[in-house]
Formats: sequence, C-alpha cells, structure tokens
Amino acid sequence: MDRGAGVALWRQIAERLRADIAAGVYPHNARLPSEAELAGRFKVNRHTVRRAIGALAEENILRADRGRGTFVASRPIDYPIGRRTRFSEIVSRQKRQPGGRLVASSEEGADILVAEKLGIAPGSRVIRLETLSAVDGVPLTRATSWFPAERFPGLVAAYAETGSITKALERHGIADYTRLETRISARVAGADDAEHLSLPPGAVVLVSEAVNIDAEGNPIQFARARFAGDRVQIVVES
Repeated sequence: MDRGAGVALWRQIAERLRADIAAGVYPHNARLPSEAELAGRFKVNRHTVRRAIGALAEENILRADRGRGTFVASRPIDYPIGRRTRFSEIVSRQKRQPGGRLVASSEEGADILVAEKLGIAPGSRVIRLETLSAVDGVPLTRATSWFPAERFPGLVAAYAETGSITKALERHGIADYTRLETRISARVAGADDAEHLSLPPGAVVLVSEAVNIDAEGNPIQFARARFAGDRVQIVVES
C-alpha cells in the first residue's frame, strides 16, 4: 500500500480487489478471505477493509451473504416475464445452473385474495408451497405458491422430488400452462426472506405476484415470489 500517494487506503484496497477479481484470482461466487485476513494482507485495520468491501458491494462487484461471508457477485440474471415463464428454462438458457428446494408446505383454507386469484370460493382447500430457487447455488428467489388442493393432491411430494413446479404439474396432467398476469413491486426484505436469500439488513427484494392458467384458461397457481433485487433484472417481454 502506498501511504504517501494521496489516495485513501480503502480506495487502494478496493482497486486491488477489483484487479484480483478481473484477473480471476477470485472467480464469480468465490468467497473472499475474511476481513481479518485482508487486513493482515494490506497491513491496515479491519475498518479500512470493511469500507473497501462496502464500496465494491455498492457497485455489485461483491455481495455479503449474512452468516456466510463476502463473495464475488455473479452478473445479475435476466428474468423474462412473458406468457411462458419457467424458472429452470430461463436459467439454463443463460448457461447457468438452476436449483430449487421445498422450504415448507401446508394445506389451508383460501383467504379472499387467494380465492379470487384462483377463481374458487373463499375457504376452499389449497396447497401452499414455500420454495427457494437458486442460480449456480446462490439463492435468487423465495416464493409462496397456492394451488387448488382437490386438483393437485400429490403436488408437495412431486415438487419435493423434482425441485420443479413445471415437472410437479406435469405429473398432474398439466402438459403446459401460461401466465395470465404478473404484478411487480419492491419492498425491504422481511427477516425470514433475508435469512433464506442471504441478504443483509435493509436489502430490497422485487416482489412478483403472478397467476398461471391451464390450456382451458383455468387458474392453477397463484404465486408471490421475492427476488434478491441485486441478483436479477426483470425483462418484460412484448
């Protein structure tokens, strides 16, 4: 470090780390050394390192995963919203690896909003799935989905086995489905979403509320997905 250069030490550290990332020393999704290790490398205090990391995080070059450390951020994934919106297909087309797992499930009575979106009577039985989807092993979206329980009795087991809503629906005779509507908003992540998506306090999530329908136009799924805002670019297809 050049302490007589007239450039703040944290800026010099940020530029060193930026150069290391560009050179492939730390590839995408790689975990950086700890603050203590970097402080030792650059012979500065941890506060100076923390400021450098914070600056690179603001540029989306680094990301802080709560409880895991600091990682090199991947390029945000393009997520098209159109008549056929399929998570696995979208991710795979961009030469990246999709993943999905079941977080929780339940059967419950539909509230007024869920009933309206699914075209059923309030109180009708619905299956609720809580899922977590990832790209290259990095959490991207936490989603809550509701399905008519009478029509999809084995949906929980099918999703748990396949990690795919599309494949789970195929097992119930839904060869294809399309998007009826999508509403997108933004808000600060709640504690549960922040934990599952490895987001720092105060991080913003993009919220997508969507209804999918079968070939006859019957609603089969109402979903509320929360995307890590710095890891995705929503693309609205026309």
